[in-house]
Amino acid sequence: MDYYHQILLIVGIFITLTLSLNLINGFCGQFSLGHAGFWGAGAYASAVYSVFYALPIAAPLNMLIAMAVGFVAAAICGIIIGVPCLRLRGDYLAIATLGFGEIVRISIMNTELVGGPRGFINIPHWANIWWVYGVAALTVIFMFNLKRSAFGRAIISIREDEIAAENMGVNLFKSKLFSFTIGAGIAGIAGALFAHTQQFLHPSNFNFMWSVIILVMVILGGQGSVTGSVIGAAILTIVPEALRYAGGTVAAWRMTIFPVLLIILMMARPEGLFGAHEITFKKRKEV
Repeated sequence: MDYYHQILLIVGIFITLTLSLNLINGFCGQFSLGHAGFWGAGAYASAVYSVFYALPIAAPLNMLIAMAVGFVAAAICGIIIGVPCLRLRGDYLAIATLGFGEIVRISIMNTELVGGPRGFINIPHWANIWWVYGVAALTVIFMFNLKRSAFGRAIISIREDEIAAENMGVNLFKSKLFSFTIGAGIAGIAGALFAHTQQFLHPSNFNFMWSVIILVMVILGGQGSVTGSVIGAAILTIVPEALRYAGGTVAAWRMTIFPVLLIILMMARPEGLFGAHEITFKKRKEV
């Protein structure tokens, strides 16, 4: 039972993470490869608060403060990388964000206060499945409302054609910086939830491969699709574990079977499962 509970927790955290990267990559069209750095910054900052500076108040209130600390720390990182780098495009921006993610990880490894390469222990268990899915639900609502708003459409127009968007009066730099800052901040909240459900952090949790995995979740579900991010995060978390649980030959070859399934899926649906579309539940009009 604990195993399934743990999988559910990870699915919920990755839903929030995937939605946060979708705001940057899917909505705004900025190719970021350092998202695990924002996730790690939020996780460690919130853990530093909870271990060393927690207030003598109820755990739920402390958890709210820890999430706020994670959001602010990751958002500041988003501003730090965003201001100098968002004038770059394509591969150059990807390389810059990749470098930033590695800077965060190496900095954590060389900081004795948070355990360095040994990991950060004794983090209080303040979060649970209700916290994880409550935040995921609020993030979904926020993303849907942003996508339907005039400002959200302005951000999406940057992804489609920057020159046309600028000619229509969209402030490219401010819109990109908003996407980077808020996307990074939401990743920081996911980091706070991760820290306070797992109760242990290690720099390897936030390396380059995790940035790639989160990006694949976005692409699999469909860039610009909120529904796709939710489904992509669920699939890429559950399916590898299902292959592991199958045992025998399937478990032994799971690291080959899963990439092959992804390749087949992306060949059949290069735009992702949902593209930029959403699942809606509108009532049919009666004739």
